[in-house]
Amino acid sequence: MISFTCDYTEGAHPDILRRLNETNMMQEPGYGEDSFCMDAREKIREATGCPRADVRFLVGGTQTNATIIDALIRHYEGVIAVETSHINVHEAGAIEFCGHKVIALPAHFGKMDAADLKNYLDGFYADLTWPHMAHPGMVYLSFPTEYGTIYTKRELAAIYGVCREYQLPLFIDGARLGYGLASDAADLSLKDLAQLCDVFYIGGTKVGALCGEAIVFPEGNAPLHFTTITKAHGALLAKGRLLGIQFDTLFTHDLYFRISRHAIDMALRLRNIFTEKGIPLYIDSPTNQQFPILTEQQMQALEGKVLFEVWERLADGRAVTRFATSWATPEEHIQQLTKLFLI
Repeated sequence: MISFTCDYTEGAHPDILRRLNETNMMQEPGYGEDSFCMDAREKIREATGCPRADVRFLVGGTQTNATIIDALIRHYEGVIAVETSHINVHEAGAIEFCGHKVIALPAHFGKMDAADLKNYLDGFYADLTWPHMAHPGMVYLSFPTEYGTIYTKRELAAIYGVCREYQLPLFIDGARLGYGLASDAADLSLKDLAQLCDVFYIGGTKVGALCGEAIVFPEGNAPLHFTTITKAHGALLAKGRLLGIQFDTLFTHDLYFRISRHAIDMALRLRNIFTEKGIPLYIDSPTNQQFPILTEQQMQALEGKVLFEVWERLADGRAVTRFATSWATPEEHIQQLTKLFLI
């Protein structure tokens, strides 16, 4: 059985496990004040080109999204996101649980359009009853999106321009950030992205770490008492060193981007398998998530041999499926899948 269900089915990159073992008996302060977190922060500041950045390490993606949103907006404000966004679909209402409405805009294959954002904001404040509604307090998007698509530098700049016009912070969810930046379709770097938002995070859970995400406030603009807010959300790890060691390792010798590129290479080979067999793709994803449209017969042929996700059912009986590669996908799994489609 081979699996393409998601990008965090394996544990952690061997270099991380090695360093965790090597440093295991060292005594260090807790809650991110250890020397490993300090070193990781400096490496991330250098990689992002933000020497004043405030870098924080949290335990996972959902906790990170909920903590950042709750920390940056007032209790009566909501967060603008597209309807297919992770916070609107796959986080069990975590944002609403914190008391904030997710204000959903149309999604264009997972992406937000700057014109839609401006039209919504213009319309909101043109409505004389707006004081009776949940106020838009910030904008959320992910890079890559839930459909594996990525924003161009121009698209991000346009969205950020609208955010600044309305004085709304822009938050970029980077759970799969490495896979977006490593894509051939990406026309921006990590340094570019850091200049086009107010806060973002570098995903570790899905890109080589056992767990953890690194939040970056590019201008040192973390909200007041952010540590306290993080702890209240259950997102502050007492043994913060475990996160620091992982990100210090990922940002040594360009490891984060090297293993992200591996996932892209494997995904491109996956895509070639589907296209060569005449299997249509639901969307042209340039990242590690591929969405072939399979017939019931094709899915049955893979049953018990390959794990993948059914994304949505189509009216004609076919299904949009998702095959995800990762930093750890072995070439042998691609070869096995090739043979299965030859049957």
